[in-house]
Amino acid sequence: MNHDATAGTGPNGRTRALGLVFPPAGDHYTPTQLEFVGRVAETAQAYDYDLLLTTGREVGDPPFQRILAGRRVNGLILMEIQLDDARATHLIELGFPFVTIGQSGLDKTWWVDMDWVALSRACVRHLADLGHQRIAFVNRSQEFFESGYESAHRGLEGFNEGVAELGLTGRGYLCGDDDTEGEACLRRILQDDPATSALVTMNEASLGGIYRGLTRAGRVVPRDFSVLGLVCGPWAAAVTPPLTAADEPIDEICRVAVELLLERLDDPGAAPRHVVLRPLISIRSSTGPGPSGPDEEF
Repeated sequence: MNHDATAGTGPNGRTRALGLVFPPAGDHYTPTQLEFVGRVAETAQAYDYDLLLTTGREVGDPPFQRILAGRRVNGLILMEIQLDDARATHLIELGFPFVTIGQSGLDKTWWVDMDWVALSRACVRHLADLGHQRIAFVNRSQEFFESGYESAHRGLEGFNEGVAELGLTGRGYLCGDDDTEGEACLRRILQDDPATSALVTMNEASLGGIYRGLTRAGRVVPRDFSVLGLVCGPWAAAVTPPLTAADEPIDEICRVAVELLLERLDDPGAAPRHVVLRPLISIRSSTGPGPSGPDEEF
């Protein structure tokens, strides 16, 4: 790409900045979210662009409207994408250049995302290969899921597909983003089906609580119960035993997002591009052989 000194300047010729619209998870940014912010900022700076961070989950949120007012940035990167994301629709109507980290489902959007469906199916396959027949899926919070949070829906879709294809017994659970909610979710899983021998989680923030709940239930990981994450981030590194999960390609996601946006600025008429990342599962120490049969009780 050729990003010369005039590329991406705004109508007044003064702006050389990209915007990152990134609502925090709950009341604050998580360590993983902050890592995304840092990587986007570093990549933008490498192309001599400043980064303006703002929140805004809805079109009418004041932070979202302020970043659009007066074209303070040349283009936007949207995060925490919903399946029917009104922010993306609004930007298309305005003709404002943007890309999304996550799939909004709109034809005219440029995006980069992980293949959550394929990754979740691969997690189910890994557990099935180890002999697990009864597994659970720990999703994001009810609020996030009901808002149409894209990865939460696609992750569950892949889990359900994998369970059906392999003839397993599986059930999904919504879980808040903290240890207390994780422990409560683990209790529900074992109450609903005590023979559950493994779970797949895409809720890293609750991971410590899940591990604590298993300890209190007398389940040793991975001897008695396997835990498999879709992606591995700061929380995964803090638990013992280390979590089997795909390594989240944060650097690549952020680099691609910035470069896609700069492509849009260089060539406003170009056809939309989509980049799908498919990280492999890294085997660590949180998964082990399942029970000898699907109906074995503990």
